[in-house]
Amino acid sequence: MSTTDNSILGLKMPTEPGWADLAAMSLEEILTDHAFCEQKAATQCISLIQRHPEKEDLVNALSPIVTEEWGHFRMVWAELKKRGYSLGRQRKNNYVNLLLEHEPKNIPGEDKLLHKLMIGAMIEARSCERFRLLSEKLPEEGLRNFYYKFMVSEAGHYRLFIDLAEQYYPVEKVRATWAQWLKIEEHVLTLLAPRGDRMH
Repeated sequence: MSTTDNSILGLKMPTEPGWADLAAMSLEEILTDHAFCEQKAATQCISLIQRHPEKEDLVNALSPIVTEEWGHFRMVWAELKKRGYSLGRQRKNNYVNLLLEHEPKNIPGEDKLLHKLMIGAMIEARSCERFRLLSEKLPEEGLRNFYYKFMVSEAGHYRLFIDLAEQYYPVEKVRATWAQWLKIEEHVLTLLAPRGDRMH
């Protein structure tokens, strides 16, 4: 079974298959949105490192991810330029913003990292699932291969965030918190109409 199957990722709601067809018709928009998603992923890892410099294993694990995510941005930017597209303006990510609205506020400080890691894992898992669809459905073979590589990478990042959480918190607590976030994400998706010009 592929590590990108929803049953492995744990996602409660699959993306509608037609989303990839919409994305294919809005390629400049989807590539631009993807580029900014990679930027945000890099800055999120930097933020975690800045907030938790005392956690050496976290710093060691996330430092190369910052470099990798920025490399991904450069890959997407190169694809945009190759096609004669412009980068365009950064777009609001309603999916991520809705997830963040559910981040608990009145919790002990030591638990805040757990939720940050869960949100990171969630975004990576959903990105992985969307990249899988693009790798299977886009009409251009070159783009299918392009997104297959991203799919594999995001699967590894999802797993890394879960592994880091299990390093710093009891496994049972991590699993229970992840289950909560899976339900939150399912609810968030019901609030968002599928858009072919957005990665999420």
